[in-house]
Amino acid sequence: MHSLEDYARGVRAGSRTWIGRAITLVESTRADHMALSQQLLVELTPHSGHARRVGVSGVPGVGKSTFIDAFGTMLTGEGHKVAVLAVDPSSTRTGGSILGDKTRMARLSADPSAFIRPSPTSGTLGGVAKATREAMVVVEAAGFDVVLVETVGVGQSETAVADMVDTFLLLTLARTGDQLQGIKKGVLELADVIAVNKADGEHELPARKAARELAGALRMLRSDTTPPPVLTCSALTGDGLDKLWHQILAHEQAIDLPAKRRRQLVRWTWTLVQDRLLAELRHDPGVAAITEEVERDVLAGDLTPALAADRLLSVFKGQ
Repeated sequence: MHSLEDYARGVRAGSRTWIGRAITLVESTRADHMALSQQLLVELTPHSGHARRVGVSGVPGVGKSTFIDAFGTMLTGEGHKVAVLAVDPSSTRTGGSILGDKTRMARLSADPSAFIRPSPTSGTLGGVAKATREAMVVVEAAGFDVVLVETVGVGQSETAVADMVDTFLLLTLARTGDQLQGIKKGVLELADVIAVNKADGEHELPARKAARELAGALRMLRSDTTPPPVLTCSALTGDGLDKLWHQILAHEQAIDLPAKRRRQLVRWTWTLVQDRLLAELRHDPGVAAITEEVERDVLAGDLTPALAADRLLSVFKGQ
């Protein structure tokens, strides 16, 4: 195994090889790897935290990969170093990753100022989110000043991403009829900035109309707070991408960013506590011995879920 100094030196030097190795290390669930990765994160954390963190989610068919390719390329063209990470809890089940095929981001994957990392296949959303958060520390310590975190929008992945970024960007499309159709309400509540993509050619006017309608609908939905701005853009032509970036920067200026990041760290601490407690409970020999019987009793209606939980926890606590 490589030494802590090797990893830290390689990452700080911006070596793509060492960045990849360090992220593989933080993704590993092997006990010795986990111990070394935590030491590495302690070394790297003082050199992180200076990047702009942007979450990217979108409705089906919105063209997220094409958007990230165009948006990231625009940013590297302005002198930024862009890292693209992903939260895809389905990647284990499907055997692949949303970013596994880098040809979907052809320009960015060949850009020396960009780094694309497929979603870790940790099996659970908690595992994927943990690995992605720690990968963010690695790429920031390596000098990347913009981190784009893509979500596939499976289950609670949008919430997980929103809780690790500064600005949450929602991409949508012009639709006939209700502009809110196809957008989950929970995602709308998370969005800091919304962009109607594919605003080009014959779709440009419908996209602008959709943006106005969506902005109006959001004013009614968020009557107690300031609704997020709604813009139009085209990943195909690049139109509107610069305005979108300026809007993201404006959002960061409008909030207390250090306080937001501190709150995220506290919530993340408790999430880790919950995940680890659950893992310990599931691996407890006493709990394992009665799990099948307890589940059978619940299925048969002989035991309520609350009493079943009490029984499992009593065994876990040795009562």
